[in-house]
Amino acid sequence: MITAQNLTKKYGDKTVVNDISFVVEDGKITGFLGPNGAGKSTTMRAMLGLDSAQGTTLYDGQPLSSYKQPSQVVGILLDAKSFHPKRSARNHLKVLAQASGIPVSRVDEVLALVGLQDVANKQPGKFSLGMAQRLGIATAILGNPKHLILDEPANGLDPEGIHWLRDFLHQYVTTGNSVLISSHLLSEMQLMAHNLVIIGKGSMIASQSMESFIQSANTGAIFVRTTDLNALSAALTQQKVAWVAERNGLKVSGVTSDQLSTFLFQLGMPVLELAAENVSLEDAFLKMTSGAQEYRAAVPPTDTTPGGQV
Repeated sequence: MITAQNLTKKYGDKTVVNDISFVVEDGKITGFLGPNGAGKSTTMRAMLGLDSAQGTTLYDGQPLSSYKQPSQVVGILLDAKSFHPKRSARNHLKVLAQASGIPVSRVDEVLALVGLQDVANKQPGKFSLGMAQRLGIATAILGNPKHLILDEPANGLDPEGIHWLRDFLHQYVTTGNSVLISSHLLSEMQLMAHNLVIIGKGSMIASQSMESFIQSANTGAIFVRTTDLNALSAALTQQKVAWVAERNGLKVSGVTSDQLSTFLFQLGMPVLELAAENVSLEDAFLKMTSGAQEYRAAVPPTDTTPGGQV
């Protein structure tokens, strides 16, 4: 596994990564999340020794510098455009393979894996962002490493490409490999990752399983719809049960679904819809990082003029 311990990075007087420690487990995909400016890319670079920083990162108990062939220990994708624009995709990978002692036959294998076999002899300088990302992923897996560190690899990928990436990484970790991946595509991350590491303003917010993180944001509220919401809300208030209006129903807190359905039955009200709150990763993430946003957009003024005319 990968073990990051007490990583700290400063630029002058500003601390951009503040004493961060976490583990990337074997056999698991670990999502690395945080608002813009949280320090994710800097942390990844520090883990790889590309930026000088305090703290240590161990790969299966050893620093990366102790391995003779580091590209066969960890594959990285930090910049999708890190290639010579006029060298063909195949030759780009051949140069890297020869420099790392990797059989050249591996080049065509990874080109096929990422779906670039038909453009292998074309210049990547003309590739779309999605194609460049695929070449970057091919570069990362060239040495068949045990670990992958990927910074926003889904950027620019079309839906088929994102689906392929998810399936590929799930298959990749089934053999005991590990993946650390950052992304702002939270709905996709919810489908992909087993564990989460979340930072904000350079500091740790959470390091836990996907399931437990989402559950921590679950208020236990229940959404209910019936034919007379006014009567239901009045009855709930009389019983001192908390509720708020939501869409075309009520979100009720402090009771179980069994208790609420029984209560509606006693009132003689039909249950049109009754569902426990479904918290998404996006809901939980926004809640947990509400105080860690480095950049906030201004909220546009509300239009209150008749007819919506300014």
